[in-house]
Amino acid sequence: MAISKTLMASLLISLLLMHLAKANQVKNNVAQDSLPTKIDCGGACAARCQLSSRPNLCKRACGTCCARCSCVPPGTSGNLEVCPCYANMTTHGNRRKCP
Repeated sequence: MAISKTLMASLLISLLLMHLAKANQVKNNVAQDSLPTKIDCGGACAARCQLSSRPNLCKRACGTCCARCSCVPPGTSGNLEVCPCYANMTTHGNRRKCP
């Protein structure tokens, strides 16, 4: 009788510890998922600026915006709704900074 009570108590404790470990693992995964992802700004900006009449200027501005926002809209123009940070960045003259 005493052995079964000890066995039952140790079983309950081990189940509790496994549950706590699983909850901690899920919490760590959620924290890692909320971090911004790093993207290849050089490649993304090269694709974005490939049709520009001034590609070097376009890539420089795009690179700055990409570094700050970790996002570059797809395509060679438009699609700014995909990347609000990129779309809302302006110069000192209140013109859109990002190509």
